[in-house]
Amino acid sequence: MCVFSGSIHAQTAEFKDGPLIIGFGKHAPVSTHTVAKDAVFKVVFDVGSTNDKKDEVNRKFNSLARFINMHVAAGVKPDNIQLALVVHGKATLDLLDHQSYQKRYTYDNPNKPLLNALMSNNVRVILCGQSAAAYDVKNDELVNGVEVELSAMTAHALLQQKGYTMNPF
Repeated sequence: MCVFSGSIHAQTAEFKDGPLIIGFGKHAPVSTHTVAKDAVFKVVFDVGSTNDKKDEVNRKFNSLARFINMHVAAGVKPDNIQLALVVHGKATLDLLDHQSYQKRYTYDNPNKPLLNALMSNNVRVILCGQSAAAYDVKNDELVNGVEVELSAMTAHALLQQKGYTMNPF
């Protein structure tokens, strides 16, 4: 019952961005549930899909900003939040720098500002090397800071060995 009433409160509350990542990651306070201020999170998000509209931010990428913002707003220390974004499949092209994105879609990559904000907040962004090869993406075409791993499967296995849990959303 408490979880249900917390959900109702979140639906009627005003969603806002911040406090850490401005312009992304809107969230609502949930007063019926508190997160321990000393909680430590090591979470990996797996993204293999993209938007139909290539001029919009990938909603799945925005989930990482929301995770950071809502937990920091709830009192968790930013240093206690370690996230990784593993990208593969159709989402591969969402990691291109502006110049490379423009060659394919004729406008700037809307994901670049979000990716830069995530990486500025210690989020590892990891591209599946197999997907990069399949989509003919070279390392120098990626947003600065994006890592390339042998495969998404490899990235997940290595992150799990380091204590990361998988976020199913």
